[in-house]
Amino acid sequence: MASETPIATETPSRTRRFFKGVIDIVSIVLAVTVAKTALAEPFYVPSGSMEPTLMIGDELLATKFAYGYSTASLPSFVVLPESERLFGALPKRGDVVVFRWPGDRSQVWVKRVIALPGDHVRLERGIVFINGQAATLVPDGTGQAENEDGSQAPAARYIETLPDGRRHTVFKLTSFNRFDNMPETVVPSGHVFVMGDNRDNSADSRVPLRAGGVGMLPTANLIGRVDAIVGSWDLGMKNQPVWTWPKGLRLSRFFSGVE
Repeated sequence: MASETPIATETPSRTRRFFKGVIDIVSIVLAVTVAKTALAEPFYVPSGSMEPTLMIGDELLATKFAYGYSTASLPSFVVLPESERLFGALPKRGDVVVFRWPGDRSQVWVKRVIALPGDHVRLERGIVFINGQAATLVPDGTGQAENEDGSQAPAARYIETLPDGRRHTVFKLTSFNRFDNMPETVVPSGHVFVMGDNRDNSADSRVPLRAGGVGMLPTANLIGRVDAIVGSWDLGMKNQPVWTWPKGLRLSRFFSGVE
């Protein structure tokens, strides 16, 4: 009988420890999920459509409470139909936003908000007009636009100032692009007009959804506002020996703000 005593007392102890471990893991998962839903979530930049503001390989932090919450606010791997927003707020012109692409809500894209509901927006020779007032483009030298395959192309840099005073840098790869001109259109209620900063390499609101662009973006698809870059790595290094990969870290971009 003495030999049975430890077994009788040890089994409940092991069971309690097991269930405590399960509860701890579930609690951690729930806490992370709630934080990613309500506060902020990191996202990775796979394309050059927002250069020079965002580079391929940047890791962004999107603030979710900035525009309220909808099914789009759930962690990116959770895909549910579009819903109304709670505590909803409109972005400001010039905000960089992440959103679920209307063509496939499992895809997360990033662009800059240019016009808000009710705004009249048009483009003439690459110049944005909002409610009849032109944004200004001031030359700012040249830069290198990176492509997804790691190649680079020279690009003219400009400082664009929207009519309400928000400033940011844009790239122009060519002097003329078929999307440099767009007839005036009114942004519908519940939508925003977005553009990429790499103006000649961005499928945005200038491009209809049926053609692979964004079209007018429903505000219900907004995930959050991009406030910071938390890390960055040059993806071109992936073709180099593994021991050279740390050289691809862009330390100057770590924990930097986004204009």
